[in-house]
Amino acid sequence: MERILAHFARNPHLWGSAIIGDSFYAMLDIDKIVTALKTDPNMQRTAGAGAAGLAAGMLLGGGGIKKIAKYGALAAIGGLAYNAWQKSRQDNTAADVETPPEGPFMPARTDETGQEALGKALVRAMISAAKADGRIDADEKERIFQRLEDMNLSAQEKAFVFDELSTPLDIEAVVRGADTPEHAAEIYAASLVAIDADTATERAYLDTLANRLSLPDALVTEIHKAAAR
Repeated sequence: MERILAHFARNPHLWGSAIIGDSFYAMLDIDKIVTALKTDPNMQRTAGAGAAGLAAGMLLGGGGIKKIAKYGALAAIGGLAYNAWQKSRQDNTAADVETPPEGPFMPARTDETGQEALGKALVRAMISAAKADGRIDADEKERIFQRLEDMNLSAQEKAFVFDELSTPLDIEAVVRGADTPEHAAEIYAASLVAIDADTATERAYLDTLANRLSLPDALVTEIHKAAAR
């Protein structure tokens, strides 16, 4: 992150707001970041677009992602993972919920640190999944900078998004965000709804991620079913 902040400091026009002393830090608005990514017309996937399509799956693709606009990123993805978790353990008799109760899948409203940590892990997972069949070069990084300039995001949110979009795919960084089995399920769910999973490369990425997250096959199957609804 320090590398990205330094770049933005050298290019203040990209911030859209100033940094004054130590007052820069503020809690990231994860829902705002996801909304900006999925509604940016320049993030549309096109053949051979490479990194230009990194957030394509966020453009209101599958059933899971459609709920983000209504419930928010944490609640929508948490609900998807929670329902899949319950069904994988209760022989498909568990009733679906729209949003998970506060607990392992959803930090309490008062736990801003926990919400931000989980939100960043989910956004990182979504962007990383979208990188599975793309690449980023110097020209594309500059285009990402220009797109971020027009997004309705704070300075810190722009820095976070650029860092995640412009760095090479690192599945281990995604896996490190899974500090609990429940969060592992949510990270996989976020990765799944971020892409169409219609290429061999994307499917291989999801298979590898499920393995690295140590997710039971039954849970993975239920996550896919929940995302398709």
